Amino acid sequence: MLQMAKKLFGTDGIRGKANEFPMTPETAMRVAMATAAEFAERLPDGPSVVVVGKDTRVSGYMLEAALQAGFLSMGFDVVLTGPLPTPAVANLTRSQRAGMGIVISASHNPFEDNGIKIFGGDGFKLPDEWEHSIEQRLDCRNWAPAPVEHLGKATRMEDAAGRYIEFVKHSFPRGMRLDGLKIVLDAANGAAHRVAPNILHELGADVVKMACEPDGMNINQECGATHLAPLQQAVVAQRADLGIALDGDADRVQLVDSVGNAIDGDQVMALIAGRLKATDQLTGGGVVATVMSNMGLERYLAGQGLSLLRTPVGDRYVVEEMRRSHYNLGGEQSGHIVLSDYSTTGDGLIAALQVLAVVVESGRPTHELLSVFSPFPQLLRNVRYQSTNPMQNERFERALSDAEVRLQGTGRVLVRPSGTEPLIRVMAEGEDEAMITGVVDDLCSVIEQVSA
Repeated sequence: MLQMAKKLFGTDGIRGKANEFPMTPETAMRVAMATAAEFAERLPDGPSVVVVGKDTRVSGYMLEAALQAGFLSMGFDVVLTGPLPTPAVANLTRSQRAGMGIVISASHNPFEDNGIKIFGGDGFKLPDEWEHSIEQRLDCRNWAPAPVEHLGKATRMEDAAGRYIEFVKHSFPRGMRLDGLKIVLDAANGAAHRVAPNILHELGADVVKMACEPDGMNINQECGATHLAPLQQAVVAQRADLGIALDGDADRVQLVDSVGNAIDGDQVMALIAGRLKATDQLTGGGVVATVMSNMGLERYLAGQGLSLLRTPVGDRYVVEEMRRSHYNLGGEQSGHIVLSDYSTTGDGLIAALQVLAVVVESGRPTHELLSVFSPFPQLLRNVRYQSTNPMQNERFERALSDAEVRLQGTGRVLVRPSGTEPLIRVMAEGEDEAMITGVVDDLCSVIEQVSA
């Protein structure tokens, strides 16, 4: 019997190695059935339609078929989009007035992994309460398949990519063009490998394509938002104005300026915040970011009279705080940038276009424009452990308390477990680089000792 005691949902849906629990066809089918039952109970008058999209991993075919079977067996109709960015599926779910949306993707992870992300009919990721309830249904198999006369039907949305292309283009300022700009685009051999080059080309840019030829196994392989070196080299070699790197499902973006410098999500948020404030379009009086965002961003925003609200790591928590506090800009240092005037989740292409709008309006080269603030020195290390979480050890708790005292007033330390792996992430930042290095070294050493 399938064992469901292990918590399935992490910070961004369900994720794991393909064809191993929980990313097996059997589990995917049961997740679909449990999710359909949950939606049917909570929203009995809601539409029984689910939009299913995926990235370019070879395992996506397997999981797509399993999810489709599960939903059809529960009486839900399925609309298949094929490979498409995560934000595209969220948008189509809302615009098509579907009951929910599903994205089959492990984001920036290697091709061996895959995942399942669930969106409600409003295009937003499910709250923790719903995910917990779905897991309870999986534990007790609490669902009833539909009678044969009420089984669902599956169709394919042939114009899904075209709809998303037009949607993204309409987020760019009306009448503005990218003529004369040379852009190197790294699509990570992922879900945006077709739509992203077309969007930039149709807006007038000279586009140099990288990692736009997926084979099912090369997604994120030494390319994309987590592997910037090839893009940095290409931007310099091509004498391009900008480099754009997406991840496997295109919900995050990292940029490279005209001399090859990497520009992370914190700098992107700072730049966009400035433009939105100048055009009186920024709501909430600031930006929502996570605990991982650099203290330099917070200092810069304060200098502009703007606030920075921090959340736990995960773009879903950023979005929840944006909705609660009525902010229209938020994101993560990793490149999940959420512009709620356009999208319900991170959208790498929409964020890139907002940056390009600043580039066009200013007429300045990107190496002068995109490094908005000087970041504090920041160091992040991952420490793997074997069994018991070392964060629960008294010795580690004392070491963490000592580290916080050392950095008081000049920096901060953040320690958190990974949501998908047996890892402890240790991050420190502050004005004194030698001090933060020592703090991280000491904490990592204690973790390794207590988990040995």
